[in-house]
Formats: sequence, C-alpha cells, structure tokens
Amino acid sequence: MYPSTLTQLARTNPFSAPLFTLHHVEEPKQRSTVRHGQAKRQMAAAAVDEGDSCEFGSSKYFILCGFGGILSCGTTHTAVVPLDLVKCRMQVDPAKYKSIFNGFTVTLREDGVRGLAKGWAPTFIGYSMQGLCKFGFYEVFKILYSDILGEENTYLWRTSLYLAASASAEFFADVALAPMEACKVRIQTQPGYANTLRECAPKMYAEEGLWAFYKGVVPLWMRQIPYTMMKFACFERTVEALYKFVVPKPRSECSKPEQLVVTFVAGYIAGVFCAIVSHPADSVVSVLNKEKGSSALQVLKRLGPRGVWKGLLARIIMIGTLTALQWFIYDSVKVYFRLPRPPPPEMPESLKKKLGLTE
Repeated sequence: MYPSTLTQLARTNPFSAPLFTLHHVEEPKQRSTVRHGQAKRQMAAAAVDEGDSCEFGSSKYFILCGFGGILSCGTTHTAVVPLDLVKCRMQVDPAKYKSIFNGFTVTLREDGVRGLAKGWAPTFIGYSMQGLCKFGFYEVFKILYSDILGEENTYLWRTSLYLAASASAEFFADVALAPMEACKVRIQTQPGYANTLRECAPKMYAEEGLWAFYKGVVPLWMRQIPYTMMKFACFERTVEALYKFVVPKPRSECSKPEQLVVTFVAGYIAGVFCAIVSHPADSVVSVLNKEKGSSALQVLKRLGPRGVWKGLLARIIMIGTLTALQWFIYDSVKVYFRLPRPPPPEMPESLKKKLGLTE
C-alpha cells in the first residue's frame, strides 16, 4: 500500500513533474478543504493567536502588508540614492565613471553634495508604489495558489509556490514602478536634462508622449521578476534552513527581536543572489531610459557580455543591504501591528501517514 504511494509521491517533486499530478494518488483521499462555504487557509500552519490583531488572509491583513511594503521599499531605496546614482552612471558611461570610488569623486566634483541626491523624489514615489504591490500582492497570490494546491501540495511544492506568487506580484508592481523609474534614470544619467521630478516628467511627456514612461517596462520585468522570485523564494527557504540548522531553539521559543535578526540575515543572503540574477537586465534598463529611440535588444547587443556586468559590485552592496533592510522593516511592521506570522512550514500529518512516517 505505502510503497506504491511513496513511488507516486516521488514522481511529483517540483523538478520533474507537471503541476497537479499529486491528486492522482488514490489512497488515502484528501479531505475537502471547504468548511461552511469558506476555503481553509492552507498557508496558516497554526490557528490565529489570541494576540493577533486580525485573521490571516483577511482584508486588514493584506492592507497592512501593503503598507509594510511601502515603508520597506520606499524608505530603503531612497536611502541608497547616492549609491544607485553612481551605479547607473557607471553602467551608461563606464569610460568616465570607472569605479565606485571614482564615480563618487567625479559626481562630487561636478555637482557637489546635493548632486548625490538627484532622483530621490521619483525613487521614493516609484518604489513605494512598487513595495505596495510587491508585498501586498505576494501575500494575496501565496494564499490564492495555496488554496488551489491544497495542504499537501502546498508543502511539497512550496518553493514553486513562492516563485509563482512573487512573479505574479512583481508583474503588477513593475507597471506601477515604470514611470518613476524612467524619470529617475533620466535625471541621474543625463546631466542638464532635469534636476527635479517636476521638471523631468513634463519634459519627457512633451518629447516622447506616454511611451517615454513605459518603454522600459519590458526590460524592467526582465530585471525585477527574476530578482523578486529570488528575493522571496530564497528568503523563505533560507529562513526555514536557519531555524532548522542554525538557530539552537524552535522559532516558537525565540523572542521577537531574535526572530527579526533571523529575518535580517536571511534577507541579506537572498539579496546577494538577487543582485547577481538581475544585474544584466538592470544595465539594459539604465542605458535604455537614458537614450531615445533604442530598443532593449539593441542596447543588449551594444553592451555585450562584459558590458552588462559593469557596476555589479556596487549593486551587490546596494541590493544585499536593501533586501536585508526591506525584510527587516516588513517583518517589524507585522510585529508592530500584531499581524499573524505563521512559522516555517512543516509536513502535514496526512502526508506523514502516506509516507509511513507516523503510525
């Protein structure tokens, strides 16, 4: 009985089988997840604690998660505007800005200290909107896809679930980000074009129309969707691994500050991988938003295999720190508002029985 079931389960791992094949296992049949007309929340590993301010998956939960995304992305991206400015200039003019240190030196000499803050307004607005959609929709899609998969498949396919939910959220987040990202890059990489958002946006619209703000959305998807997939999936699995192999006690016994330290460490590890995965597309976006009439493919061919990796060290430092701080702020918002924070996923009892791990 169990050997045949085990064989079926082995064939349904996320790397070698199509999506819903686990449902072909005939014994024992999974119970319906519908109770009194409402779907059971599969991602909530435990019942809502008495101290929680709302139910997991409620409207209030999603709204406050979106607010946490605004704070985590808007503030952190604005804080590293000087480093982002130098990174963008290294990408679009490597002959002039040869390194991080040289880039800061040249910028300070030409524009002064205030020049390092160029583009802060579109950065703050754009990434606040992106954070709202990125974190808010991630929670929505994670619960939605979990309800579709069911409890057992949610556990078995959790990495695929994180990847799918984050990719879906980032698709919409980039549509919100694109106009401000175009303005930011134009201000930072074209000296004399415009110094403020109020100057830049009308000028871009007068020259190229609405297309000026969305011509970079496709390369933005190319940059941000792999970045976000890595950011969320790597973070979730790293947190799981840290509690399993590094932290000397269960998460339930850790204090809130201790849990936030784990969040920060996992966020930084995820951020390093994010920077590497998304850097080539980031280089294309920077050049594309600077130039008129160029396509993403033309820019990619001109940069070449080596050109797309210019500024990688600056981006690793920036994105690693950013990602760690974003997860820390986001989790702190959840703690402050007493939102439900389910522990790392554990194998469901029904699946343990199928595998013969329990009597």
